Parts: sequence; C-alpha cells; structure tokens
Amino acid sequence: MSTVLERRSATRRQQQPVADVEVRPERGTPLRVLGAAAVLVVGAVHLEQYFGVHFRVVPVIGPLFLLNFIGSLVIAAGLLLPLRRLHGLFALGGIAIGVVSFVFLELSEHGGIFGFQDYGYRAAIVVALAAEAAAAVLLAGYLLLRR
Repeated sequence: MSTVLERRSATRRQQQPVADVEVRPERGTPLRVLGAAAVLVVGAVHLEQYFGVHFRVVPVIGPLFLLNFIGSLVIAAGLLLPLRRLHGLFALGGIAIGVVSFVFLELSEHGGIFGFQDYGYRAAIVVALAAEAAAAVLLAGYLLLRR
C-alpha cells in the first residue's frame, strides 16, 4: 500500500504547474465587432421593412426579408461570441449577407426581381445600403488581418 502512495506522490511532484498562458486578442477584433454591428443593422432594417412597410405580404420577397433578419442575427451572434475558430466562417457569412442584399436591392430597383420592383431611395434603403457596404468592407478587412 505504501508503494502506491509513494507512486502517487511522485507523480504529483513530476507534474509541472500550469504556466500562465498569455491570451492575446485576435487580430482585427475591432473590425469583427464593427462588422457584426453592421450585419445587425442590415437585419434590423429588413425586419423593420418586413413589418413597417408591409413587405411581409409580398410573395417571395417578404419571406426573404425575414430570412435576412434571422441570418443576420445568427451571423452577428457568431461574430460576437468567443468562437475564435468559427469567426472566419461567420465573417464570410456576413460578407455574403451584405453583398447579396446589396445586389438584390439594386436588381429590384433596376428591372425587378421575383416579380417585384422597388423604387426610390427612402431613408431605410440608404441605411441598408450603407450597412451592407460597411459589413462587407469591415469583415473583409478582418479576414485580411486575421491571416
């Protein structure tokens, strides 16, 4: 029995104390956080337009506005949560949300999309365009710094 106790204490003595590991902040964190905020703005504008301007009754476009909000919420959460290994994937998703939203808005302004044509640049559209562009640029910058 004493042999077992001696082995245990010898094993404990051999274990080195865990050194304090310096956790450095991820490069580009401010761009990631600002990009997440821009993605949230994109989603918020789409949700406001879904309910406030009654896009919810427009076939195809209405559900896409709601999906844009849900996707924006998930992507922004992923960018803000401490999921370092997945931040790059969420950043790509944020860029995609910004670019696809921007392109679809331009298509709806110049000829229509899914049988729907929008017109005029009201305040919500200007905010959406700015947020979409900001999300794409900020998150692309984050990805470049992260490499």
